[in-house]
Parts: sequence; C-alpha cells; structure tokens
Amino acid sequence: MRVLLLVLAFIVSAAAAQDYEREQRWAAEVVPNLVVGDAIQLKLPSGREFLGLYVENKSAKNAILLVHGIGVHPDHGVIGILRTSLADLGYATLSIQMPVRKSDAATDDYFPALFPEAGARIQAGADWLAAKGYARPVLLSHSMGSWMSNVYFERTPDAPFAAWVCMGRSGAFSRFGGAMPPVLDLYGEKDLPNVLRADWRRRLTLDGIPGSAQLKIPAADHFYTGREKELTAGIVAFLARLK
Repeated sequence: MRVLLLVLAFIVSAAAAQDYEREQRWAAEVVPNLVVGDAIQLKLPSGREFLGLYVENKSAKNAILLVHGIGVHPDHGVIGILRTSLADLGYATLSIQMPVRKSDAATDDYFPALFPEAGARIQAGADWLAAKGYARPVLLSHSMGSWMSNVYFERTPDAPFAAWVCMGRSGAFSRFGGAMPPVLDLYGEKDLPNVLRADWRRRLTLDGIPGSAQLKIPAADHFYTGREKELTAGIVAFLARLK
C-alpha cells in the first residue's frame, strides 16, 4: 500500500509540474499561422492529446520525428526550420509538442518530473508514424529534447527508430536500455560549455554503436543560427548512409 501511494503521489506531482495551459497557448498561436504541413492531435495512453505538425511527402524515403528543446513548441527555431527543410529533401516529418513547465522554470525542474510523459509522447509519435506506414522512422532531437530522447532510449530497449540524430546534448550520453540504432551526435563549434566539454565522452559511447558518427558544425552556436544549411546537409548526408 505504501509503495502504491508513493507511485500515485509521483504521478500526481508530475502532472502538476506540467503547464498544459501553456501548451494550449502555444497551439493557439502556432496552428492558425501554420504555413507548411498540417496540425494533428496525438493521444497518450492516459487519453490526453497533444499537438503534432505533420508534413506529408508521398515519395518519402522515410519519416523523421522531431523533438524540440526546453519550453518551446514544435515549430520553434531550428526544429521549425528542419521540419520543413527535411521535408523538401525527401522525408515526411512529424514535429511534436513536448511537455513544458512555466516560463520561469529552470532546466533542472524538468527532470525527472516531465520525462516519463516526454517518453510517452515520443512513443506516441512513433506509433502514429507507424500507422502511416513508417515502421522505422528517424528520431531527431535538440537540446532538452535530446536529454529526453536519451532517457527514452534508456527506458525503451525495443525502440522502433532506425537512427537518432542528437543535436546539442549537454554532458555525456547516459546508459542505453538495449541495442541502439546509429547515432549522429551533432553540435556547434560555439555550442554551450556543457555540450562542448563532453564531446569526447559522447564520442567514446558512439564508438560502440555501429554506423554512428559525430559532427561539429563550424561557427555554429547552440541554435545553429545562420548555419541551418550546413546543419541540414550534415543530417541528410548521415541519413543517406543508413542501410
């Protein structure tokens, strides 16, 4: 009984930590102004729905599921750019809304409270793409989304992804729960200190994952501002090497 109460308390506190109203405000801003793609609603096992932005490509080689960084929405910044540029280059893309906290929340406020639902949203996105015919999509993540994706792989030994494009991962990779697909560890030459200091540690992990690579984008900051073309080219070149 005590264990059950602790589990229920954790679920309640995790739900309370999330700012669903902020998500709704993002959606109210993004959806009416959407230029590329279609807004869809994805559903979690709990029944709660969340926003996804899907760009169809009838001749797509594969689909890419995009996961944004801290406290933003699925059409924001570099993720918003990549969801359209990669669609132009032959991929279907699905960018999903990740859990957010209030705007004044610190990075450490996200972990561990929001990470279980973050993983559930990644899985829901993969399941939705599988229903569209993409059984082995690519996962692409940025910043906090890369940390969330790392924990998803840690807790999902049978993850259905063909590859993981990991952008701006602070620190080292944490352990993975099973056999990993090829990983592209991407970061900018002028990235955040926590990203740059651990590049060698992430590279050591990649050495044990066949088909993986590490790529530094020259002159790029954490958000790849002004270096989006080089970033897109690096991603496409890596994906072209996948079997």
